[in-house]
Amino acid sequence: MGSENGQSSAIDTSRPSAARMYDWLLGGELNFEADREACEKLLAIAPSSRDLALNNRWFLERVVRFLARECGIRQFIDHGSGLPTRPNVHQVAQDVHRDARVTYIDIDPVVIAHGRTSLDVNDGTRFIEANMTDTDRIVEEASRGGFIDFGRPVAALYVSVIHCLKDDEDPAAMIRRMREHLAPGSYLVICQLVSDDERVRDEVTGLMNRDTGGRWGRVREKHDVRRYFDGLSVLDPYLVDVTDWRPDSDLRRPQQTHEWLEFGGVARVR
Repeated sequence: MGSENGQSSAIDTSRPSAARMYDWLLGGELNFEADREACEKLLAIAPSSRDLALNNRWFLERVVRFLARECGIRQFIDHGSGLPTRPNVHQVAQDVHRDARVTYIDIDPVVIAHGRTSLDVNDGTRFIEANMTDTDRIVEEASRGGFIDFGRPVAALYVSVIHCLKDDEDPAAMIRRMREHLAPGSYLVICQLVSDDERVRDEVTGLMNRDTGGRWGRVREKHDVRRYFDGLSVLDPYLVDVTDWRPDSDLRRPQQTHEWLEFGGVARVR
């Protein structure tokens, strides 16, 4: 479910955050009672949420490994990186290329606190406190000192985070802005939570906005996600439930019910 948007502030443990809820669903320990209570309410609406979160994380690992190993990508920007969960993007990428560089972007106070110690850990990692829609700042900070070279291919990751943006933040425009900075041969990885069930969309969106104090966007539909890929060359198997994106094992836990799913894919910038 990613990390929510909004402005950085002091940590409020009485109000849930999307990042900490996601951490709990993944079996992490960087969450508080309010986050756990919100997750229980979420599971009452969408019982598949824990399986969905785990499958989404496995997709992130799989796609980073694919981009590093099969496409030769050595530069990654992880928007809305969320709380550290092993293996993190840099661990997967640097396992393939020791010189791989990863920039993590987030603005959640808890993510920032843990990210600076757990993600900004070697010469190939950098953590930037920024709103993921602030593309100009992200590019400026990521390229400082030549850390990310935008003249060479980069993989820009928007994995399970765009649903944290409201419609007036215009996610499609955000993606277009980043695309303008990417060299040919770069990749965009984009997925977000969707549902064909209007009740699920409305109830989950309402729950998340109430409990996070409005620091969330909405559950969308597949056609909304398809708009993000306009003009891009989408790799096979095109846009799918990310569980079905080039699966590399039969051992992953399948989602038992499908009230909602993580929908998206990978596109190459020409």
